[in-house]
Amino acid sequence: MKHALVVGALGVVGQGLVQHLAGQPGWKVTGLSRRNPSEARAASYISIDLLDRDDAERKLAGLADVTHIFYAAYLERPSFADEVAPNLAMLRNTVEVVERAAPGLEHVSLMQGTKAYGTHLGRYRTPARETDPRHMPPNFYYDQEDFLRERAPKARWTWSAMRPRTIYGYAINSPMNMTSVLGVYASISKELGLPLRFPGTPGGYRALQQAIDTDLLARATVWAATEPRCANEIFNVTNGGLFRWEHMWPKIAAFFGMECGPVQTIRLAEQMADKGSLWARMVEKYGLQPTPYEQLVAWKFGDFQWHAEYDSISETTKIRRYGFHDIVDDEEMFVRQMARLQELRVIPPAA
Repeated sequence: MKHALVVGALGVVGQGLVQHLAGQPGWKVTGLSRRNPSEARAASYISIDLLDRDDAERKLAGLADVTHIFYAAYLERPSFADEVAPNLAMLRNTVEVVERAAPGLEHVSLMQGTKAYGTHLGRYRTPARETDPRHMPPNFYYDQEDFLRERAPKARWTWSAMRPRTIYGYAINSPMNMTSVLGVYASISKELGLPLRFPGTPGGYRALQQAIDTDLLARATVWAATEPRCANEIFNVTNGGLFRWEHMWPKIAAFFGMECGPVQTIRLAEQMADKGSLWARMVEKYGLQPTPYEQLVAWKFGDFQWHAEYDSISETTKIRRYGFHDIVDDEEMFVRQMARLQELRVIPPAA
């Protein structure tokens, strides 16, 4: 029996990992998060403040049978420099306490992303490869990775790091995902009788994009953590295809039964800030989950994704060469995830 410790278990990545692992034979799953889950889940959960070393010692010291750490926690701060110390501390407190408590610890999996290549800074070299040089720091990914690289040779465990492209999935009270941005934006537009207009820039509408479904990301992450050849390696991972929003947008509009409008560049963080009262009426009208509007969507995240006027492409030859070949069709993913939001009553059902 393997025991997975999923750190950041209530986030969009963490929930995908928990759901996947809980459905696999031979796995026991424990989730770590700052808050307790609001409903019953397929794992045991520990509410913990990983910035507090004493809290980590008290709550993790008894996890003697953990074999795999899946680290997907993230603490946002006002600047990139401010993010380094707390995000490194959370990883360090997890690994140092668990490795001492669990003599059978085999592997630490670190969730990164294409910010490792500087996608958040502007145009970057594409297709991005795992061997590309680092950009000018700060970037907390680098500090976390260096910590694992330095510690692993002296430890019993190995490590791996995953670099997914834009992640699509849904997690309750975890607004930092594009699935919520897309679904709520479309639903509000439809309620107002508007066409579905792309709110980003013309360049963002035309640029080549990649995405990854949380289910596929979970499968790839567990595969890398349990495949011996992947020890101490980094892997880009995507759905396997490419798309442009100018081609995908009409299909999304059709799913919602909406007219596909032209590009209308706005800042969602500004334009959607006053929609809380409208959303409250929609919750009552359609019987939706009563999630507070400010916890529903990270509009700034949508602005970042849809205003980037450059190709965002990762080379995935390495993960294929090592043996992972699963793919997901991008269009099928968008339709399935929007339908799932409707089924969960996160957004209004189909008319």
